[in-house]
Amino acid sequence: MIRREEVYKIGKLGKTHGVKGEISFLFDDDVFDRTDADYLILDIDGILVPFFIEEYRFKTDSNALMKFDGIDSQERARELTGCDVYFKRDQSDEDSEHISWAEIIGYKLTDAETGADIGTIAAVDDSTINILFELEDGKLIPASEELITNVDTKKHQIEINLPEGILEL
Repeated sequence: MIRREEVYKIGKLGKTHGVKGEISFLFDDDVFDRTDADYLILDIDGILVPFFIEEYRFKTDSNALMKFDGIDSQERARELTGCDVYFKRDQSDEDSEHISWAEIIGYKLTDAETGADIGTIAAVDDSTINILFELEDGKLIPASEELITNVDTKKHQIEINLPEGILEL
């Protein structure tokens, strides 16, 4: 059984394409291509289920047409429309120098000076030039590389040197 803490979200399945079971895959992280993954994990009714990749081809930098083993018709592919897509953390090519924004969801954020727990990263807002960590309690923290002092991929922890008073905002 695949547990939520073992995976991170990399995208979502969109509309079907054609009649042979292809489906649009909108992704935030192309780790499945970088690591030559055999399968992706889909959230089907709250259960994480692995689906083996038969083939895929890129349409854009963030969209691919995906064909899964055993999904051979438009009707079968339509059943997967809207499913969130996940990737196993232990199969990722992550290291502290090359980690994607998608991979750090669920990481603990700690104060570099005091070691105090700031919160858990629930989302990353990279829609503007000023990237923000959105914590589970709703706080927004700047995700500037100049503020990040350490990333521990084993402990799933990021140390950050925050400007004084920012947590009170």
